[in-house]
Formats: sequence, C-alpha cells, structure tokens
Amino acid sequence: MRELGRCFFIFIVLSVLSGLVYPFVITGLSQLFFSSQANGSMVIVGSTVKGSRLIGQSFTSLKYFHGRPSAIEKPYDAGNSGGSNYGPSNDKYLQEVDGRIKQVRNQNGMSADAAIPADLVLASASGLDPHISLEAALLQAPRVAKARGLPEENVKRLVATTAEGLWGPTRVNVLDLNLALDDLGRR
Repeated sequence: MRELGRCFFIFIVLSVLSGLVYPFVITGLSQLFFSSQANGSMVIVGSTVKGSRLIGQSFTSLKYFHGRPSAIEKPYDAGNSGGSNYGPSNDKYLQEVDGRIKQVRNQNGMSADAAIPADLVLASASGLDPHISLEAALLQAPRVAKARGLPEENVKRLVATTAEGLWGPTRVNVLDLNLALDDLGRR
C-alpha cells in the first residue's frame, strides 16, 4: 500500500511539473524573448493583420506575385495542412500540374518551351509554404511591373531586397514582397 501511495504521489508531482509548470514557463519565456514568433509571426500594417510570415496566402491578381500552389482543399488553411499524396504518375496530379504550367506561361507571357521554376507549379508537402525561389519571383517581375505601371528594374530591385538566403537557396517571402510592392506604389 505504501508503494502504491508513493507511485500516486510521483504521478501527481510529475503531472503538475510536466503538464502545468513546464508549459507555463516555456510559454512565458517565449512571450518574453520571442514574442512575434510565439504569436504566429503576424504581419500587422496599421491596425490590420495582413497575414503571417509562416503561412502562404493566395494572391491571384496580376498586380501581385503569386506564391507556391497549395494542395489542400481550402488553399492555405493552416488548420488543415497537408499534401495531395498523389504520386508523380497519377493522372489527376499530372493534369493539375499541366494546368498550372499553362496558367503560369499564359499569365507571364512565356513561350511554350520556356522553363518554369518547379515551385510555381508544384505544391509543397504542407500546402502552406510562404516562400518561392528567387528565380520564381524574378520570372513574375515583368508581369507585375506591367500590371502596376512600374519600371521593371524597380520591381526586380524590390525582389532582390526582400530575398532571404542565409543557408540553402535564396528564397522570397511572397507576403513580405507583396506588402513591399504595395508600399512602393504609395511612394
């Protein structure tokens, strides 16, 4: 009976430590030292939340850079992330990718044999990727510049200034780029 009492006591102590104390301490430290990240890396302009730097968004206007396609039913729904799970030989997958290729070529005035960066036509595993490659952004720069009536060099310079790339390939956060583009248009 004494052993059972000790086991119960240890169970209660460990439950309180790992279920209450530890989460509160970690949450408090996160809020204190990494407030933005702990709250979802939200992008706030004025008093309006424009989105998160961690979750992709759907931009369809020709005046904006388009992100990586989302494979989930409700695009970029963070509560329902996941890939399509279609293999590279699945007919539905091949039709979706072919449709995306045609759309990218059509929107950007490209020839039928022009190369397209894979991230503009292939969805990520999570369906939420907020970044595109530098090449994908530069491919879209002429379209965006024309649609906004801006010099193409200014738009390409903006792409270069918003590019990130400490490790691995250089990438661009589409939300940050589009917000910077809107800011450029206001100047």
